[in-house]
Amino acid sequence: MSRYDKYDPVSGGFRAPLNAAIVSTDKDKIFAVSINTSGKVVLGAPTAETQIIGVIIAVRAMAAGDIIDVMTSGEIVEATTTAGAAFTAGALVTVATGVTTGAVASAAGKVIGRAIELDRLVIRCPIATT
Repeated sequence: MSRYDKYDPVSGGFRAPLNAAIVSTDKDKIFAVSINTSGKVVLGAPTAETQIIGVIIAVRAMAAGDIIDVMTSGEIVEATTTAGAAFTAGALVTVATGVTTGAVASAAGKVIGRAIELDRLVIRCPIATT
């Protein structure tokens, strides 16, 4: 059950409406997100992982249009990959199609942070420049 730990709501993220619903089986999971041209949060990136802007952890099922906090800088505890596996301490946290992994970043992935302990992540999503 991943959850935000250290998060400054003024400088560590922002709020925006969801583009699509989040189902109950996806609650408490870490998903990387982007923003579409309507200003809505999209799980994954619409065209490229370079457009990932932050991560979300929904604590309940949510409808399209519901407002959610997007973390761009902060820490997550009790963290597992989207698939439910543990991270490796010291490993890079990467995303591919919105799913967080502990895998080495590839051409299709983007580094968004580092696992400090098996279940604690430091997230620092860089600003997309493309």
